[in-house]
Order: sequence, then C-alpha cells, then structure tokens
Amino acid sequence: METIQENTIIIEGKTKKIWQTEAPEYVIVESKDDITAGDGARHDVILGKAEFSNTTASNVFRLLKKCDMPVAFIEKISPTKFLAEKCAMIPYEVVVRREAHGSFAKRHPELAKRHIFSKLVIEFFLKTNDKKWQGIDFPKNDPLINFQENSVWLYLPDQPIHQQRPFAELKQFPLCESRTAIEEIKNIATNTFLILEKQWQLIDKTLVDLKMEFGINANGKLKLADVIDNDSWRLLDNGQYLDKQIYRDGAELETVTAKYRMVTSLTKNFNLPRQQLIMWRASVSDDLKYFQEAIAESGTQGMCEIKTITCSAHRELLQTFEEVITSVQEIPDSVIIAYAGRSNNLGPALSAQTSVPVITVPATWKEFPEDIWSSLRAPNNAPVMTVIDPKNAVLAAFQILAMKNPRLYAKIQSVKEKGLYNTVKF
Repeated sequence: METIQENTIIIEGKTKKIWQTEAPEYVIVESKDDITAGDGARHDVILGKAEFSNTTASNVFRLLKKCDMPVAFIEKISPTKFLAEKCAMIPYEVVVRREAHGSFAKRHPELAKRHIFSKLVIEFFLKTNDKKWQGIDFPKNDPLINFQENSVWLYLPDQPIHQQRPFAELKQFPLCESRTAIEEIKNIATNTFLILEKQWQLIDKTLVDLKMEFGINANGKLKLADVIDNDSWRLLDNGQYLDKQIYRDGAELETVTAKYRMVTSLTKNFNLPRQQLIMWRASVSDDLKYFQEAIAESGTQGMCEIKTITCSAHRELLQTFEEVITSVQEIPDSVIIAYAGRSNNLGPALSAQTSVPVITVPATWKEFPEDIWSSLRAPNNAPVMTVIDPKNAVLAAFQILAMKNPRLYAKIQSVKEKGLYNTVKF
C-alpha cells in the first residue's frame, strides 16, 4: 500500500492518538509512552513503551489476520504507528477470561484467585467518560453489563456482585437493535482469545484474560479494532505477571519496562506452523470421500496442507517406505491417516517407519469385523491408533496438529466451548 500520511488528530487518549489520514477510510494509530492505572489515578511515562505497544499490537494483529479474523489493522508503518481501517467504535470493552483475576475476583470473592473456567467467561463493560452516559450520572466508569431481553442492567465493576442491585437499567444501549451483532462480537472475541491462548502456550506462557474493542468500518463490517498490547491482557510466566498488572501492583518502572520489552520480543515469533495431513490409502478402490466430506464440514480448509498418497504396504513395500520418509522429511509436523481394507497392515507398517502419529481406519470393518485386529494387535514399536469413524479420525488428526497450531486450536476449541459449562455459578 502506498504511504498514507496523517492529517489531523481525531482523538487522543491516555496511551494513544488516532490520526485521520488523507484517505477518509483509514486512520493511523499512534502509541504513546504513557502508562496509567486506576482510571488515571496513577500516570507515568516509560521511555520506549510506545514502540513496545505498537510492535506488540502489530505482531498480534498480523497473527490474527493470518487466522482470518476480521481486524481493522492493515500494517505497521513506523516504530510507534500502524495503519488501520477507520471504524465507528462500539462503546463496549469486551473481556474474555480463562481465570479469575482483577475486577472479576473483586466481584466474586467467593472464588479463589486463578480459579480456572472450563468454559470461557465473556463480559461486556460500557465505556464511559467522567462517570456519565448520555447525560446520566454513574457512580463508576465502565460498569459491568448484564444483558436482559429488552434492556441492560448495570453493576459496579469493582464490588461483590452478590451484594449489589443494578444501579441503572438502560433501554437504549449500543447495538440494542441487533443482538446478532452482539453474538458476532462474542464469537470473534472467543476465537481471538483462543488463538492467543494457544500461541502463548507454545512459548510456555499463560494467557488468563484479554480485553478487546470493536468497531464498524466504512462498509458496515464488524471489526476487531483499537489495539491489543501488553496493557490489554493478563499474561503469566510461572504464576508471575508479565503485563500491566505489575504496574497496577506498584512495581518499579525499570521492572515494568523490562517486562514490556520481554513481551514485545516474544510476540515477534508469533506465526502459524506449516503442517500436513497425509491421507494414505492402499489403492484407488479405498474411497476417501468420507474423509474429504469430514474435512469440508470441519471448516479447516487451508489450515494445514492435505496430501493424498496411494501405495500398498503389501505390494509396494519399498516404495511405501520411500514415500513416508520423503513426505515427513518435507513437512515434519504431519499426521497420517491410513485407510485400507483386508488385513489392514498399512497403518502399523507406516507407524513402524516414522515418528509422526498414524491413525488407521479399517475400510471393511463392517463386512469383516475381524480385520480390526490387524490394527489393534500391532507389533512392537508400531503405535498405531485405530479409529472406526472417518469423521472422528479427521478430528483426531486435527486435534493433534492443533497442539502446535493456534488457528486450528481456535477452530476446534470454539466449537467445544459451546457445549461446555462452568461448575460454579456467578
């Protein structure tokens, strides 16, 4: 994209400036060296924080774009600035939580800090300035929202919820005309968290919560906007915070700076792996249509490479060995699904020659159930997994690959999240 220059400041906040550009549909987001806590009660300037924040946000958004998430971010254009689509911002802060920290712990003192949620918790907070909303005085900024059928109830964000009654009810609120849009925000927020959760797990860090903001671009599309940086999440390393929480807790500025620099450096490695699912059949008569249908239904197209190999371990033994060694050498992060009938030795033979996971699916188990035993009673050092249903075999393969793939992990886990529940009520 050709260089676009900033023109005038649209808005300046505590930690960033938004510039209008000469192109009306684009803005430039500029990070500042400022850091604040306690709704501005504490304020410092950290030399270099603007570059840390901008680089972290750019690295995060580039990863999310690779995962096909609808982000307003376009590209990083300087150490402290990135270009983005101009959005009409929706005045919600959306927070996704895997553990109980921060204001959630204050609202729910009955839960131990770091209580883990089996199902992600998604909360909405109404963004306010000077404790006002459309001329109405509020006791606190950014109250917690409880969505009702035709209204929202507002609660103090930092007080035990069981001791409160809603201090206000709003009949008119952002997106009140479209609950579908609110559900879309929840879906994007869930997938965004899951992508970053897995990415941080891959480098032995724990993402426990994440704050996001959304907007509507010039074409009316919902976008994940604003920034996601080290002020936006709580991130743990062996139980210790690496994020803005250490500043809230009163750490020295030198310590805060070191943590921000470390996190920025770690995000430079954010990327998606090259992976491969090998569909291996003994002959063309072993029809792969059920596997192909399962892959299409999963919505995972393009998330890893799919390779089909037709080669019999009985009739073409040397060729089989050469094919498996070559394929895995080209893309080491692979999983093999072996589909063959009769004695079904294909899976164990492949497993004996490679260290990648092999899943065997007996092609004729319904007609000849005894064929399954040639997979179940595999020889030593041939740890093949046997799955009867092609759809489950594909899912098992993707779950193995998802252990190193944030995009696949989010796709699979977001489906599972819908069926999960938390054992505690709040």
